[in-house]
This record gives sequence, structure tokens and C-alpha cells, in this order.
Amino acid sequence: MARARTVLVTGSAGRLGRAVAAELLARGHRVRGFDRVVTPGLPESSAGDLTRPADLARAMAGAETLVHLAATPDEADFLTELLPNNVVGLYHALEEARQSSVTRVILASTGQLFRGHPGPFPITPETPVSPRNWYASTKVLLEAAGHVYAHVHGLDVLVIRCGWCPRDPAHAAELAQSPYGKDSYLSPGDAGRCFAAAVELELAPRFAVVHATSRPVGSPRYDLGPARALLGYEPRDRWPEGLELAGGGGATEAHRP
Repeated sequence: MARARTVLVTGSAGRLGRAVAAELLARGHRVRGFDRVVTPGLPESSAGDLTRPADLARAMAGAETLVHLAATPDEADFLTELLPNNVVGLYHALEEARQSSVTRVILASTGQLFRGHPGPFPITPETPVSPRNWYASTKVLLEAAGHVYAHVHGLDVLVIRCGWCPRDPAHAAELAQSPYGKDSYLSPGDAGRCFAAAVELELAPRFAVVHATSRPVGSPRYDLGPARALLGYEPRDRWPEGLELAGGGGATEAHRP
């Protein structure tokens, strides 16, 4: 059994956040949630704003691990949504982690870093990124900032590039019509297991990047080898398994490849 940890999950009211929190609770960890709304079903949960350091400081006090999922998804307006939530909020989350008792940070990135990638497949952590929108560009910054806080400030930082985890029925229908969606699918259950494995990893590298999807229907689009080797992550689901857990309601996080 892994040692129980105190974990702060930002974006805990979103469908990835709910899945991650539920998996961590099931494994015996103490989980705190942080989102723009109180997280249903999570005993320790606070509502706050990523752009207010005091809100994050209260939520993070005493936490050992930060799982940072909170972000505005997809092609939202940059100045009013992506900039405050994905950039300013990231800065405050990492700064609070640096100044607190947190020793490990797990950051949610996205397969959208490779939108329109011509191949070869599967895409690996070493494949040069090719973002196609401002949302993906904020995730390039997230990964770069994680590298800084690992190698300059001494935190253990793990970046998980999430596959396509539908946030509502319309999003799932879009995935089903996509030529690559079913091979990029990440079920909420698999997402929870992957992030929990990152929390429980005993000997973590200073900085690492892995991809996370469920089992592909056809050929793998992302290389899961590094996640298997580092985290022991083995996906259980294949599209559309686990889709019933991907309901709506996410306040601040969503991922699409």
C-alpha cells in the first residue's frame, strides 16, 4: 500500500477533477478540492479563484502534493479567460507550491500540443510540439514553467499530457466523429488511475513528461510506454467504456487532444 498523502486537486469540480479526487480518496489519501465552486461529494473542498493567491494559500496549507488540473479549455477568449486562468492562475499555483510544504506537483497538459501533427505515430514525449491555438500555447507555457520549478526551485514535477476526455454528451459526439478521437480517448477512470499513480510514485524524477490515454480502438496515437515505465500505468478502458462517468459540470478544466 502506498503511503497516504495530503493532496490538493485544483479544478476538482470538473470531470477530470472529480475522477482524480475519487480515485485518490478510494486509495486512502486525504484530498482537498479547489475550484470556482465547492466540489460535490468531497468533504474537504473550497471555492476560490486561481488569480487570488490568498485563496490558493488557504487551500494548499499542509498539502504535500499539488495536482493542478484547473484551466479554461479549448479556444476560449485569451485575454478574459485563458490569460487569467491558464497563465496567471498557473503562476500563482506554482508560486504557492514553492512557498508551501508541497514537494511534488503534477500538471495536466494536453494532446492539443500536437493538433494537426502529420506523424509518425505514436507521438512521444520527445516529439516537437506543434500547438494550433492559444489554449494549447498556454499548455506549452505550463510545461516550460514546470521545468523551471523543477530545476530552479527543486520541486518534483510530473506533466501528464491528457488525451480526449469528453466533458459532456456533445463533446463525446464530437470525439466519435473525429478520425483520431477513439484512439485518443481518455476515460475518467483511466485518468483517475494515471494521476493517482503519479501521486503515489515513490522515487520521482525531478521532471518528467508522459502521455495518458485509454486503450486505442485502432493504432495508438500517443506512446504510453513512458507512463507504463515510470508510473506503472496500464489503461483499462477502450472507447466508449467509462463514458458514463464523463458528465458535465466541470468548472475550470477540460482536455481534448
